Amino acid sequence: MAGEDCVRKRRSGSSTTCKTPENEEMQRRPESERSFQNSSNGRVDVDHVITRKMQLIAEAEQLKPAFMKEVDSHFTEFVNSLVAKSVLLDSSSSASLFPASCSEKELHKAKTLRAPPEHGKIFTARRSLLDELFEVSHIRTIYHMFIALLIVFILSTLLVDFIDEGRLVLGFDLLVFVFGKFPVVFCTWLCMFCATVIIPYNLFVWWAQGYCSSSHRVLHSLFYGMLFTLFQTAGLGFGPTYIAVSYALPPASRFIVILEQVRLVMKAHSFVRENVPRVLSSVKDKSSTVPIPRISQYLYFLFAPTLIYRDNYPRNPMIRWGYVATKFAQVLGSLFYAYYIFVRLCIPQFRNSSQETFSLRGLVLCIFNSILPGVLILFLVFFAFLHCWLNAFAEMLRFADRMFYKDWWNSTSYANYYRTWNVVVHDWLYYYAYRDFLWFFGKKFKAAAMLSVFTVSAAVHEYVLSICFGYFYPVLFCLFMCFGMVFNFILNDRRKGPIWNVIMWTSLFLGQGVIICLYSQEWYARQYCPMENPTFLDYLKPRSWSCHMKI
Repeated sequence: MAGEDCVRKRRSGSSTTCKTPENEEMQRRPESERSFQNSSNGRVDVDHVITRKMQLIAEAEQLKPAFMKEVDSHFTEFVNSLVAKSVLLDSSSSASLFPASCSEKELHKAKTLRAPPEHGKIFTARRSLLDELFEVSHIRTIYHMFIALLIVFILSTLLVDFIDEGRLVLGFDLLVFVFGKFPVVFCTWLCMFCATVIIPYNLFVWWAQGYCSSSHRVLHSLFYGMLFTLFQTAGLGFGPTYIAVSYALPPASRFIVILEQVRLVMKAHSFVRENVPRVLSSVKDKSSTVPIPRISQYLYFLFAPTLIYRDNYPRNPMIRWGYVATKFAQVLGSLFYAYYIFVRLCIPQFRNSSQETFSLRGLVLCIFNSILPGVLILFLVFFAFLHCWLNAFAEMLRFADRMFYKDWWNSTSYANYYRTWNVVVHDWLYYYAYRDFLWFFGKKFKAAAMLSVFTVSAAVHEYVLSICFGYFYPVLFCLFMCFGMVFNFILNDRRKGPIWNVIMWTSLFLGQGVIICLYSQEWYARQYCPMENPTFLDYLKPRSWSCHMKI
């Protein structure tokens, strides 16, 4: 009817506006939309379309941060709630494990727990962080940039050799040298591994079987505890070190022997530490069976990429052999990457450094020139070992928990950096050094417990470097105990701004420069200034401080 009235008014020449639903809707629209609709009857106003599109994009960009923040907040709250419920589920033993009326205070308390104290570390199926990040094209481009840098190093080496020698020199003398005497290395590792398989397991089985029926349980435990300690110190401790020094193994070969020595010592300790309380608890409960793990479980643990023993771990359903091959290829590529870094950036700089008189200017230049190779070596060690090597073995063993590291590059405090750089070692130090220290001395001594963990970690790092390089030069120990401890308290978890991440990276860069510079100078000083009959003190005194006076 409204349409017919409008037609009659048009025929009569009336100028009154027809109030049809279409007209009312048109009036309610914004002026910009109406003008665009009017222009659409003829030639489209391109400038207007572009302007309107830019306005919409600007409005969307303004809304996007708030939207993403809201989504992230809800998603984080949801995930934390799930984690809190799972923690309470694991730590409860009744049928009503997680009542619906659980208060927010209990949920917040559960979120702050690392894991139930009686369970220790909780293993769950999860991927490595870099595997997830490499699915993002922007992050994968950074990986491609490092590959391009490797190609540049290779081309630089080939071109310089071609200009100097008149031919392409494809020799890898440095790699052949540092990995020399490999048969000795393999035999040493095989003896260490077989001893670790046989001795700790059998000592534990004999102790557990005899503990229940023994009338002198304290003496029984002390006897087997002393045998285990003797094996850890003399068998795994002194034996491999003696072979590495007496056979004069080159640096990389020593690294293999000593790092495997440390790994097996930590594995054996974890196996005993996790299973002894289970036997004591079964005896206290007067159980008829003694909980002794199978030898296959212990053998799996010795190969698994973790230092925390469990009878069973979360497992993947299948092995991706293509993934394994890719990771081992990346390890090999990282090895050649390190070779070219030393050949192009380190050896030319330090080869003649001991022939120059010491000066503060020369030391400062040496440190800053060593930052680039030091940082690249840091990235390569992280990527080759913590990501590729551990993931390759995890894939072959179908080991599902791949959290070997966290996002340490985002750390705004050194406390967080130490927790996230190497999660495998950190978990061992936390559960068997830090927490056991607090259990033994009381929770009032948290600062002393942290200091003891720092001291143990620094001493082991310095021990590895001293044996592998063949001299004692406690640069890393001093950096750990002095600057590391200071930064751990200054750059603590309360520092959250991006400026603290910049400060952390700056200190990391300088630290890597100091390590590469001083250890390289000492290495070449001992090559140029050898001693005929060195005493024990000669191995402790830095040779680089006085070598230039003898040339």
